[in-house]
Amino acid sequence: MIYGNGLEIVQSPGYVAIRYEMVHDHRIIPLSSTPHPGSNLRSYMGDSVGHWEGNTLVVETTNFIGDKLTIGANGDGGAPYSDALRLVERFTRTASNGIDYEVTVNDPKTYTAPWTVAFPITQEPGYQLFEYACHEGNHSIANALSATRAEKAAEEAAKKK
Repeated sequence: MIYGNGLEIVQSPGYVAIRYEMVHDHRIIPLSSTPHPGSNLRSYMGDSVGHWEGNTLVVETTNFIGDKLTIGANGDGGAPYSDALRLVERFTRTASNGIDYEVTVNDPKTYTAPWTVAFPITQEPGYQLFEYACHEGNHSIANALSATRAEKAAEEAAKKK
């Protein structure tokens, strides 16, 4: 599994929530015929509205800020997009531990035609979502303090000899 690539999908009456491990992102998706707000209300994750087509959850997302999240490897590059971006995602349960995921990207200001990508999402036994934080810093400070104290104790012991 790719580092920080976990997600949790939870359904309640009238809503689906998707919690992403990386950077604590959450999406609250109403399951209704509620229209998207006007184009003057935008966010970097867009506005999502979902509905069921049989056993497939279909989520349409619009109202992206546009050209604000083009981050790829090492903070450069990434996939370009505009404020005209419209995503249609399909989540289809295929097994007790599997979902087929498909997303169609439609952004006429950026691409000449819509395009689709699909892949399976598999629940790994025992996998947990953890807080997204730089925990190595927590250990580093304790280890640095411990090492400094040990060095000072050794210096003091050497002076007494």
